[in-house]
Amino acid sequence: MTYSPSSIVVTGGAGFLGSHLVEELQTRGYDDIFVPRSTEYDLRDPDAVKQLYHDINPDTVIHAAATVGGIGANRERPGEFFYDNAIMGIELIEQARRHGVEKFVTLGTICSYPNHTPVPFSEDDLWDGYPEKTNAPYGIAKKALLTQGRAYRRQYGFNAIHLLPVNLYGPRDDFDPETSHVIPAIIKKCIDAQKRGEDSITAWGTGTPTREFLYVTDAARGIVDAMEQYNSPEPMNLGSGHEVSIQELIELIVDVVGFEGDVIWDESKPDGQPRRCLDISRASNSLGWRAEVQLRDGLQNVVEWYRNDRDST
Repeated sequence: MTYSPSSIVVTGGAGFLGSHLVEELQTRGYDDIFVPRSTEYDLRDPDAVKQLYHDINPDTVIHAAATVGGIGANRERPGEFFYDNAIMGIELIEQARRHGVEKFVTLGTICSYPNHTPVPFSEDDLWDGYPEKTNAPYGIAKKALLTQGRAYRRQYGFNAIHLLPVNLYGPRDDFDPETSHVIPAIIKKCIDAQKRGEDSITAWGTGTPTREFLYVTDAARGIVDAMEQYNSPEPMNLGSGHEVSIQELIELIVDVVGFEGDVIWDESKPDGQPRRCLDISRASNSLGWRAEVQLRDGLQNVVEWYRNDRDST
């Protein structure tokens, strides 16, 4: 049966993924959606979380808020990445349980997977080793929320589900060089180099690791599908099913942008996890969900959005 909540809180709903989630919910007819802002509700503060539930009285929470960033940000701020993500989720789940929230959707991260997970990553492999060390504090903080959700389901009958979206990209992504992930970072470098007349850009690492990327509207669709249909304690991957090396990805971005210069690889910078590609059979079997947007098409959309957004500011 399809679950249809009447009141939904989307933490992080003003952010990259969250804003697309809100739009997907609205498209499906949900109109009582509340997006808490950090200026009013600091989700790291238990009293603020209690106040949020008291003020809004939701029956469902989609927890998309997170302190996130690329490899550089994870290296520079590991304590912040661990504390913020752990404490936000722990307090939101605990107070949701106390307040009688009917369903809690936690968005985890594939950074929780062990560094050398067999490809494609199966949800059953999640506990078979330590995450890649650069992202481990963030990944472990998120994995703790999976444990919390399972424990609360056993003890309290609390309906918490845990989703593992692969690397996301799309319009409204974070293009700040200090915190951005690889796709927005390289798009910005290429467009900036074009504008300055430069003949090269620099990319981190060797280019040999592989990644999988999911267009943000596909992710939003899968998350709302899971909110409506998925009720298992087992985590569920959301991915495109397509693995690409960082070198191939950057060559594709260079081509889509139309940058004619060289790519210089800074091999003194870390590569991160060697491979990332998800087994998405659980989402396919449970929800009938699959990604629809192809990588080149998605990149073209992002480049067009970024150019238009940049020119309008």
